Amino acid sequence: MQKITPFLWFDDQAEEAVKFYTSVFKNSNVGRILRYSGEAAKASGRPVGSVLTVEFELGGQRFTALNGGPQFKFNESVSFVVYCETQDEVDCFWQKLTADGGEESACGWLKDKFGLSWQVTRPPC
Repeated sequence: MQKITPFLWFDDQAEEAVKFYTSVFKNSNVGRILRYSGEAAKASGRPVGSVLTVEFELGGQRFTALNGGPQFKFNESVSFVVYCETQDEVDCFWQKLTADGGEESACGWLKDKFGLSWQVTRPPC
């Protein structure tokens, strides 16, 4: 059992983000989707039945995505590293993760269209 699961806070794009990430990485899948109940929706201002959380795996690593509202945004203080075996693999992930509004940065860093930071690189010698 994985003891630590990254929990990613989105405004209202959790389901869209999970579909995107699981399309980018092999050995990935979407798990359980929890929806806002009447009481939780009332407290949060979200519509009843809208997505609250989505559990998913990327390359065997479990994550949870939350639709928590606009209070918090991603920043570079947290990022995920993708180690690649070849330059072609680096280029492939780079192209996919920067598509549709992602931003390139220096030294293998980028932000995807949701604002999440990634480091796509070859492992050190």
